[in-house]
Amino acid sequence: MPRNTACSGLRRTLWQSGAMDNALSGNQVFRLAHRLSDAVNDVRIQLAQRWNFVPQTIAYQGYGSTTRVRVLGRVLLTRKPAPGSKAEHEARNGNQNIRGWRAFTSVPLQYSDVEITIDGTVTHVTADRGGLIDTEVDVQLSPGWHTAVLRAEGTEPAEALIQVIAPDVKFGIVSDIDDTVMVTALPRPFLALWNTFVLSERARMATPGMAVLLDRLTIEHPETPVIYLSTGPWNAAPTLARFLNRNMYPKGALLLTDWGLTQDRWFRSGQEHKHRNLERLSQEFPDMRWLLIGDNGQHDEAIYSAFAAQNPDKVAAIAIRQLSISESVFAGGHSEDGDHTTSRVPWIYSPDGAGIAKQLAMLDLL
Repeated sequence: MPRNTACSGLRRTLWQSGAMDNALSGNQVFRLAHRLSDAVNDVRIQLAQRWNFVPQTIAYQGYGSTTRVRVLGRVLLTRKPAPGSKAEHEARNGNQNIRGWRAFTSVPLQYSDVEITIDGTVTHVTADRGGLIDTEVDVQLSPGWHTAVLRAEGTEPAEALIQVIAPDVKFGIVSDIDDTVMVTALPRPFLALWNTFVLSERARMATPGMAVLLDRLTIEHPETPVIYLSTGPWNAAPTLARFLNRNMYPKGALLLTDWGLTQDRWFRSGQEHKHRNLERLSQEFPDMRWLLIGDNGQHDEAIYSAFAAQNPDKVAAIAIRQLSISESVFAGGHSEDGDHTTSRVPWIYSPDGAGIAKQLAMLDLL
């Protein structure tokens, strides 16, 4: 094709999409960006199918009340290990040691129809444009652990635990992950890339004393829900789940986010993601008082402070893990420990889980 003809075709395509309109509105920009994003995803799907990737439903742990539960999962094209291979054996036994970048090779299957079965109740939902399933199912369940079975068309069924919280449970735990239960030093860009894409999952270190702290809390409050609320991507969910299990953290639902475009911005806001889920938890469990655990390396203090100011009766305490000097340097600094003397909610600061535990004991929470 002659160069001029190709350029004319490109200009015509851009003109038709509104990209060459001098008065291009913000909505038009995002519509164009979504089209480009979907086009890239279509190419990835074609390549994945050529490389013999197979559709797979992945189910994540959920939670809920005796009348309504939140079900989480994802539909992806993934590369399955060869039968009889070492990778298949490790996957079957949960002993994978995977480089971070491999978690991002799977391709989301957009708008897949998914069947959810819980205790005989069958619900049909549609995955979103990132292949994510995040839905509520109305179902009558007894308190305790139940199983949700998720299956998209053409995939094997996947099972996930659902923790059903009794109406009389009044104490819950929300914990950040990065630099709170796992040492990551994420804010600095190059370290973030290294830790996320290069480092093998078994090289990631647990924060000293935090697993013991959370384990003691769940023993003291045996029916308490544990929610791991992080700005990390859903691609990393299987890796994070294995990390938590390997380091003996209590079972809990992961609430992560999906990188990429939204309807009104180029990248999802991690702070908004945390704000939104804290508000959602407060509405789902209006009588629950939450222990909020985070660190002073990013925005946890500001997020928790804002939530506590609006909902002081729904926060039992706020525990902030203080970064060490070296961690602070790697993380690009840390927020200042604020003056919370006028706060109606107790604040705790300590560099490790043991220090937090001592102060929680003084508040009769441990």
